[in-house]
Amino acid sequence: MTFQALFLLSCLAPLSVAAEGVVKFELHKRSDEAMIASHLKRERDALLAMFKSGEPANVHLRGLQKHENEVIKDYANAQYYGSVSIGTPPQSFQVIFDTGSSNLWVPRVGCTHCGNPIFGRKNKFDHDKSDSYEEDGADFEIMYGSGSVVGTFSVDSVTLADDLLVSEQRFAEVSDAGGLGMAYALGKFDGILGLGFSSISIDNTPTVFENAIKQDVLDQPVFAFYLGDGGPGELTFGGYDSNKFEGDLTFVKLDAATYWQIVLDKVTAGDDYSDDSGSITAIVDSGTSLLAGPKVEISKLAKAVGAKANIMGEYTIPCDQVESLPDLVFTIDGNDYAIPGKDTVIQAQGTCLFAVLGMDFPEGGPQWILGDVFMRKWYTVFNYVDETIGFAPAV
Repeated sequence: MTFQALFLLSCLAPLSVAAEGVVKFELHKRSDEAMIASHLKRERDALLAMFKSGEPANVHLRGLQKHENEVIKDYANAQYYGSVSIGTPPQSFQVIFDTGSSNLWVPRVGCTHCGNPIFGRKNKFDHDKSDSYEEDGADFEIMYGSGSVVGTFSVDSVTLADDLLVSEQRFAEVSDAGGLGMAYALGKFDGILGLGFSSISIDNTPTVFENAIKQDVLDQPVFAFYLGDGGPGELTFGGYDSNKFEGDLTFVKLDAATYWQIVLDKVTAGDDYSDDSGSITAIVDSGTSLLAGPKVEISKLAKAVGAKANIMGEYTIPCDQVESLPDLVFTIDGNDYAIPGKDTVIQAQGTCLFAVLGMDFPEGGPQWILGDVFMRKWYTVFNYVDETIGFAPAV
C-alpha cells in the first residue's frame, strides 16, 4: 500500500461536529440477552452432538492459516452493525464494520442459506436495478471458522452514511452463505464491510476505506469507533469525535499492516494472573465482541478469577462474584489499558458469561484479540496511512 501524501499525527484535528469529508454511522448493538441466548444454544447443540456421536464436541474455531482467504472467526459473537448502500439508486444493507477482515460482501438476489422470510431475513443486492453496476465475474470465496462463503466479484458505487460516495468499488455478491451457519442465519447483519488492509483481502481487492482515501472523499485517512456502554455505538470516517473520549489520544505503531496488529507488553488481572512472556501480539478487532487469547493463558486467567469452562470452551462465572472481579489490564507500549472486572462479563437470563475465549492460532497469527469488550472502554482511532492505532478512555 503506497500513497503520495504523508499524514502526520499532528495533522489529525479532533472533530466534534460533522464536516465535509467526515461521516458518522450509528452502530446498532445486539442485545446482551441475544448474546447469552446464543451462548446457551451453542452449549445445548454441543451437548446434543456429543451425546449422538459419543465423541467430545469439537467446536473451536480454526486459527489463522496461510491462505489469504481465511478469516479467524465466524461472527457468532458479532454485536455491532450499521448501514451502507450499494448501487444507483442505492440499495441499503446492514453490515458489520470489521477491522479483522478486508472485503465488502453482501448477499445477492437468489442467494442460498441467506436467511428466510420468517426470521433472519436478509436484504439482497439486485444488480439489474443498479445503473452504476459493472460486471466483474471473478470467483469469490472466503473461509471462516465454520465454513466458506462463495459468490462472484462485481463493481459498483458504495455510499457511506447517505452522502459519502466511493465509486467503482469492487465487492462480492454472495451466492451461498451456508458456511457461516446459524451465526449468519440468525444475525441482524446482511454482510461484512472489512476495514483491514488490502494485503489480506481476497484477490488483493482494494478496501472501501482505501478507495475512499484515494478518491479524496475523506478529510483525514482515519476512522474511529465509539461503542458506548449498553447503547448504540458510533463509527466515524475521516476523523474522530473528541466528545466521545477523555484526555488525549495515545498512538501505537502497528506490528503488521494486515489485521490491525500491535504488540502487548503484558496482560494482568489482579495479583493472581500475568502473561508477560514478551512480544505478545494482538489485533484490535471490531468484528469480535469478546476477548480472546491463547488457550493455556485463558485457562490460567479463568482459574484466577473463578470462571468455569463449559463443553464449548466458553467460560461462565457465578453472578454473585461479578462485582469482585479484578481489572483485566493490557499494557501496550508502556501504558496500561484496564477493563474493569465487571465489564469483562456479559450478563442476562441469570447467566454471567466471562467474555474471554481461549483460541490458539498457528505461528504468524495473533496471540490475543481485543474485541468490543476492550473497545467499549477505550475510544479507538485507526490511522490507515500512518499505520497506527490511537486509544483514549471512552466517555
